[in-house]
Amino acid sequence: MTEKDILHAMKTLDLTREEAIEMLREDEEIDRGADPHPLTAEQEKASKAVRIVSTGPRTAPVKRERKPNEAKREIIQVLDEALTDIADNVTVTNIERQIDFVLDDVRYRIVLSAPRK
Repeated sequence: MTEKDILHAMKTLDLTREEAIEMLREDEEIDRGADPHPLTAEQEKASKAVRIVSTGPRTAPVKRERKPNEAKREIIQVLDEALTDIADNVTVTNIERQIDFVLDDVRYRIVLSAPRK
């Protein structure tokens, strides 16, 4: 704590010299980890209650109903009909997305996707 610090505190905070010196001493104590003004248990409890941040009531996530994509269903259906003639174990796993089959003892999977962009 220098004379410059004391004068600066007196000028900016409009304090007397004794008040500025006391404030700077307390600041140094706080910097070292001391607590010059401890709270009572009741005050600490109230302080903690005020600092709790609530995010609001929790709601269950809403399951969105997807609209059926008729074009993708038709493509999978055409592939199913075409593969039944030449492959074994043709299985439509997902009617808009995936078809599995076995051709010459090798398992294959076709996955259909429609990128947005």
